[in-house]
Amino acid sequence: MGPDRVVVTGLGVVSAIGQDQESFWASLRDGRHGFREITLADCSDLQFQRGGEIAGIDVDGPFDRSTRELLDRFARFWILAAREAVADSGLSPAELAEAGVVNGSSLGGQSSEDDLFLALYRDNRRRLTPFAVPRLMTNSGASQLTMEMGIEGPAFTLSTACASSTHAIGLGAWLVSQGQVDRAIVGGSEAPFSRGHLKAWDSLRVMASDVCRPFSLGRRGMMLGEGGAALVIETLDAARARGARIRAELVGFGMSSDASHITKPEAKGAARALRAALKDAALEPQSISYVNAHGTGTLINDATETRALRDVFGEHVNDLLVSSTKSMHGHALGGSGALEAVATVLSLERGIVPPTANFVEPDPECAIDCVPNVAREARLSAALSSSFAFGGLNAVIVLKPWIAG
Repeated sequence: MGPDRVVVTGLGVVSAIGQDQESFWASLRDGRHGFREITLADCSDLQFQRGGEIAGIDVDGPFDRSTRELLDRFARFWILAAREAVADSGLSPAELAEAGVVNGSSLGGQSSEDDLFLALYRDNRRRLTPFAVPRLMTNSGASQLTMEMGIEGPAFTLSTACASSTHAIGLGAWLVSQGQVDRAIVGGSEAPFSRGHLKAWDSLRVMASDVCRPFSLGRRGMMLGEGGAALVIETLDAARARGARIRAELVGFGMSSDASHITKPEAKGAARALRAALKDAALEPQSISYVNAHGTGTLINDATETRALRDVFGEHVNDLLVSSTKSMHGHALGGSGALEAVATVLSLERGIVPPTANFVEPDPECAIDCVPNVAREARLSAALSSSFAFGGLNAVIVLKPWIAG
């Protein structure tokens, strides 16, 4: 990773299965999914009407009026998750002043864009809100966080489809490990439930109509989800100097490109990223106990990911625990990697692997232990969290449990 060790000291989550880290973990542990009827957009003529929409969340109350006018739903999710992560970390405003912010989003202000197009093309409005550009900007959440928390260090947003927030976590960790900053807030968010965006997914014919069943025979596709997650990461020295509670250690990051197809994943590209992450962590494949898989629930992705795991881990794949938490919180696109990174930290910390929910029966093309339906207690030595995105962009992080000493 680099000359400075990187540790996780804060977590924050907003998701369809929990609006903070404890409720999120309780749902993961119990295998409860958050799929329900989508109310944020008209889905009546689509092949699917369900998704991981967050029920009962107040996205207005936590923000003053001027901030509400500036921020799309996806950016609000990021701010809410980051606030929880910073509070969890115990960092003071002075300690945050020179921190970094690196987050990811695939879509940016998609909901706002839909609303603006309706106003322009359907309603023929001559003038649009002066806040249109800030609401559309993919970096609006990162920028707002720096202003809210007085952060003056490097801040930027990455957009690499559904690998966005895993790239953000990994690159943020490299910034910390190389001494560019002592600490950073990393992660990502997404708000995909707008009419135009859902129509686009409908045309791809990869959506399930009921639930998401990764790695299961009879799986019918993915389910979209919304939300965001944030992690506070620091150098080990900085965390120890302030007596921080350390949640896990981030020891490796790897990336690759398939250079093959815009939507069809390739096992060789995924395997290259997995190997790169292990190399960065200076770990052998046999050191890994758990993989939080990309696991979208589509026929092609899950079989391809299984081939990549078998390629990298060989016979050790039979001893790996592999689960897809998308089976519960849904595929939050650019925010998924952050949700899954938080899930992985909590798994390492608590010695419990969340299940792959909604599993029906094994698929011979997905011959792995995907922890079907019921969480499992396990002593975990190290874990991977993987994101393999459209466009063939792959990102993998490696985490280890923190053992004080």
